[in-house]
Amino acid sequence: MVKRKGISVRQRRVSADLRSWRLARGMSCKDVAEALDCSETKISRMETGERGLYADDVAAVLGFLRVPAVHRHELLGLLRAGEEKNWHEIHGKLPTNWKELIRFEKEAVAIRNYEPMLIPGLAQIPEYSRAIMRGANPKLSEMDVESLVTVRMTRQVILGRRTAPNVHLMLDESVLRRPVCDPRIMEDQLRRLLAVGKRSNVVVQIVPFTAAANPGLEGPFVILDFAAEPPVAYMDSRGTSSFLEEEAHIDRVRVAWLGIRAIALSPDESARLIADVLGDLTTREEREP
Repeated sequence: MVKRKGISVRQRRVSADLRSWRLARGMSCKDVAEALDCSETKISRMETGERGLYADDVAAVLGFLRVPAVHRHELLGLLRAGEEKNWHEIHGKLPTNWKELIRFEKEAVAIRNYEPMLIPGLAQIPEYSRAIMRGANPKLSEMDVESLVTVRMTRQVILGRRTAPNVHLMLDESVLRRPVCDPRIMEDQLRRLLAVGKRSNVVVQIVPFTAAANPGLEGPFVILDFAAEPPVAYMDSRGTSSFLEEEAHIDRVRVAWLGIRAIALSPDESARLIADVLGDLTTREEREP
């Protein structure tokens, strides 16, 4: 299938939200089209991104659907900047663009994630997620933590879907050995990582301690590929996040991925290493009084 060109992340967000708000109101494309005196095809193409989005048309749909003013202003602001490539955001106490990441993961046919510090979110257990979130940001309330954990667990639903994407996770060996949580939690987390790696649509690889300097030293990233949309790279660090779309950025991230994969252990070797670390943890637990 030929991928469409020039559809920015912002435009994809606006199109997706138009559909979400229509469905939330229990209306069909035909209902909206009749109310606005336009064709049903026009509304459908606005929601799929197959038709250019114009501020007047979007404002009319949002108004008819009684979308609250704060959301209308947000979507129209995204639309005005819709042709700009790349989307950078500085978070408040809580990230605000996880909805976009979840939607992209649901739409993706392939997801590649490199993590040098933590177990990838798609393979985390709730207890591990809580531990790293509390440690990374002590200002989060318990309600904030639970909200973020719920969102992260929701992301993992895609792994078991009938049309699940191909998922490739790579992480540094130090992630397996770093005591970021209670040893019992880490044992359960490593078991979960092994189980995820056994899925037919998932590959897990470890970059060993012995690896020389490599592109992974620049930090974590996610590459998302789609059946009929341009690829997107996602990066998240220190309260900022970015969706990258420009070809030069995508090419650089792809080259980094290939460089890291070239020095990673094979999936079978990686599974054995995870099992060895798990065995060491279990033995240590048994020895302690």
